[in-house]
Amino acid sequence: MPRAGSASEPEAVGFLLMPRFSMMAFVSAVEPLRVANRLAGRPLYHWEIVSADGAAVTASNGMALVADRGTGGPASYARLVVCAGFEPERAYDQKIGAWLRRADRLGSNVGAMDTGAFLLARAGLLDFHRATTHWESLDSFRERFPKVEVETGLFVIDRHRFTCAGGTAALDMMLHLIALRHGGRLAAAVSEQFIHAHIRDPQDRQRMEPHIRQGVTHAGLGKAIALMEDHLDEPVTGRRLSAAAGLSLRQLERRFRQHFQTTPLRYYLELRLQRARGLLHYTDLPIVEVAVATGFGSAAHFSRTYRSWAGKAPSRERVRKDPGIMPSLR
Repeated sequence: MPRAGSASEPEAVGFLLMPRFSMMAFVSAVEPLRVANRLAGRPLYHWEIVSADGAAVTASNGMALVADRGTGGPASYARLVVCAGFEPERAYDQKIGAWLRRADRLGSNVGAMDTGAFLLARAGLLDFHRATTHWESLDSFRERFPKVEVETGLFVIDRHRFTCAGGTAALDMMLHLIALRHGGRLAAAVSEQFIHAHIRDPQDRQRMEPHIRQGVTHAGLGKAIALMEDHLDEPVTGRRLSAAAGLSLRQLERRFRQHFQTTPLRYYLELRLQRARGLLHYTDLPIVEVAVATGFGSAAHFSRTYRSWAGKAPSRERVRKDPGIMPSLR
């Protein structure tokens, strides 16, 4: 199927759902297509659910969807979307990679939602392209795939590739794709159907500003947290944090105790350890490289600190097989 078909013909969209995929992302992507068909009064889109073996596939919320087909045949879609969630590469194999590359050769625009970008990158389809993924795994994705130009916005459309952060970002990406193919008026009408008053731009932030996310009203405290989040690999000093906040070091410590019941440096350490957990979950980086990426001087120091914080060694994070234990609330 050609990459760009006639706007008068229905666009065939395939959704490759991986085990424990994000139901929120999938629904946010498919529902705009359904509503676009209804508002247009004719089929603008038709879609299929694909799983690796053609069997039903279970989302991270425990609900299963019946697949229309497996990856054994040709991927004859104008647009193919990979939807994943937790442990995205766990179900990846060479057959899936070959099928995705074959879809690209046949002319599909290939994209991903949430951590589906890991599978596209693993297949080599995001090399030298701009892409994004869910904020929780952005650092891991950047470390894992250095040939990908990683961006932090809600979604990215780069030539014949498209990726989004997942969740409701899939809705904004699909609305944008509807606008490109069928015009802004239809996209706005679809958006209104979902009580979605504003179609967000690709570059909009995935996360709330730190002071909003943490429920603090002091602007300086938010600036200190933002500085921490921007320097997880090379920690800054307490004095630099207090300067960013416009407070003395003692005032900064008092405000952290007031809002978070901890010190600034302990709060900072937990941010770095949370990033380390993400790298352990989503990459196969050696422990020493995870230590360096989170600002620790040695693997031994990192391992001791991580064990004290998490109650287990960093290496144990990679043998976690219980599907009921989630690395996040997503």
